[in-house]
Amino acid sequence: MASAVIEPEGRVDKVHIDGLALMKIVKHCHEALPNMVNGSLLGLALDSGVLEITHSFPNPDSGKAGPNPDDAFIDEEYQMEMMRMLREVNVDNNCVGWYASMYLGIYSTPNVLENQFSYQTDLSPNAVVILYDPLQTANGNFCLKAFRLSDTALKMKEEGRNNFLEPSQIFQELPVTCTNPTLTTAMLQDWTPASDLDLDRLDTSTQPYLEKHLELMCGWVDELAAEQQKFQYYTRQLARSSGGNKGKIAAGWASSEAPRRMESLLLTNQIEEYCVQMDKFTSGGLGKLFLTGGLHKEERATADGNA
Repeated sequence: MASAVIEPEGRVDKVHIDGLALMKIVKHCHEALPNMVNGSLLGLALDSGVLEITHSFPNPDSGKAGPNPDDAFIDEEYQMEMMRMLREVNVDNNCVGWYASMYLGIYSTPNVLENQFSYQTDLSPNAVVILYDPLQTANGNFCLKAFRLSDTALKMKEEGRNNFLEPSQIFQELPVTCTNPTLTTAMLQDWTPASDLDLDRLDTSTQPYLEKHLELMCGWVDELAAEQQKFQYYTRQLARSSGGNKGKIAAGWASSEAPRRMESLLLTNQIEEYCVQMDKFTSGGLGKLFLTGGLHKEERATADGNA
């Protein structure tokens, strides 16, 4: 893991990311499609509760990358060497977390959980992961989120407890704000973009996107059902061996042989996230349909008036 960072007195509650660092993340994730990739975030955690991300760099392709987010590989030796060279040229080299691309909102996975747990325990409790979805962005919905493990999930993971936790409380989302230097902001205000417009965002077809989401959700539900079968089987075995003794049953669930609850909790959290995404997408699709209907009525009225 990368070297320790300078720690503020309290926990950070929001993330500010420099525009150049954000563009590097977006460029890396888009160019690597269809593979999922990751990289490192550099910056500083401030006493004001803000985590400033001023620089980012990609991790090298290990040859194992694929469309599955869990295929992404973090090369710690490369991270350390890259940070050493950045320090030599007087660039921010405090590691404050990592970033990764995600496929249609898939982030609640054991790999992401383990990597983030490693960063928050070995590096800093304020370390975050920036997740960017290039496919949703290409579909007209810019998707960039910052997460960290909640205090409850972090403590439960450290102690190795197999307790129940509300699925939505595993990851804690932090608000992200893109910031730019004053000169950059002034240039953007004075800059006139080209007149070529990307009209793909006005596409009213929602069927391919929803079909893919429903297909993936069916897969998550099947995995959740398989996890539930493991719990049911273990519960029956435990009831037989304990003879109905509540103390023995509680001890059985605390043993290392009991199935891990975290797997099913992550699946439940991902299914809930998919439901939220589909709700947002269908709402946007209905808005586009109403807009298109209004334009058609206006065109029809104009045509009738000219006739």
